[in-house]
Amino acid sequence: MEGRRDKVKLKRIIDEFHLEIIYAPENLEDILISSSDVHRPGVQLSDGYFDYFDNARIQIMGKVEHYYMATKSSEDAYNAYDKLMSSGIPAVVVTRGLDISDELLSAVKKHDVPLLKSEDSTSSFMAALIAFLNLQLAPSITHHGVLVEVYGEGVLLLGESGVGKSETAVELIKRGHRLVADDVVDIRRVSAKTLVGSSPEIIRHFIELRGIGIVDVKEIFGMGAVKNTENINLVINMEIWQQGKNYERLGLDKEVTNILGIDVPSLTVPVRPGRNLAVIIEVAAMNHRQQNMGYSAAEELSERLTKQMQGIEMSSRDLF
Repeated sequence: MEGRRDKVKLKRIIDEFHLEIIYAPENLEDILISSSDVHRPGVQLSDGYFDYFDNARIQIMGKVEHYYMATKSSEDAYNAYDKLMSSGIPAVVVTRGLDISDELLSAVKKHDVPLLKSEDSTSSFMAALIAFLNLQLAPSITHHGVLVEVYGEGVLLLGESGVGKSETAVELIKRGHRLVADDVVDIRRVSAKTLVGSSPEIIRHFIELRGIGIVDVKEIFGMGAVKNTENINLVINMEIWQQGKNYERLGLDKEVTNILGIDVPSLTVPVRPGRNLAVIIEVAAMNHRQQNMGYSAAEELSERLTKQMQGIEMSSRDLF
């Protein structure tokens, strides 16, 4: 299941990190960031070496770059800045609240490169920015389903429309668990092993119940009933009970659902009148957590049965 790769507006980064705008071109709202990596241009400023230089990265200038450039003559500093700005970089961020030199300001204005300032230390700002970009620019996909947090486990409920996903989510919320997304789940692959789900902002904290309409979970159940993002640890496929179909009864056969190249443990839960799906999902989440901690009830029962059968066989031999 392939996903899309999004871009993030530079303006959103400015707002997220409360950056001071020193200079902004007229097209600031249209500038998009496509790389989750950032760069400190020390080599480019000192030696003018631009081979293998990735101009899609935001450039970070900290104390080292600042004081090194202060040792240069005004002409040399301007020429170094001019070459960097002419490479097509999306923005420059000066950290630690350092003063902006006239040479740097002239160069960014000449090439219409946004110049921003942060009061944070260089290392902490870079770490926070990279984490933010990794999340925002991660491969993503949109799934029709419901995402809830149950006992700390992110459970993605999938199934045909009308099978009862939203109603089950409300029952889970009443039992103290949290809603992440209803109907539309945005899923991002943030690492080789981790998927993070969230709700589109426009419908965040809302849930649709047939016969009632739209319900604001945050307003009815309180802030503790919602969460903006959650890792996806378990997928539960809800389907109408099919007579004659063999459903898993022991749990020895492991199912997975592949999302963005990651295999997520999954279960198929049949739905029919009289089944308390909220309780079933609670038990599924606790059982999944227990398995991650190294204990499997199905394997334990299988081992006991095997030992019992071996004991019966040995007893049978002793009779002859």
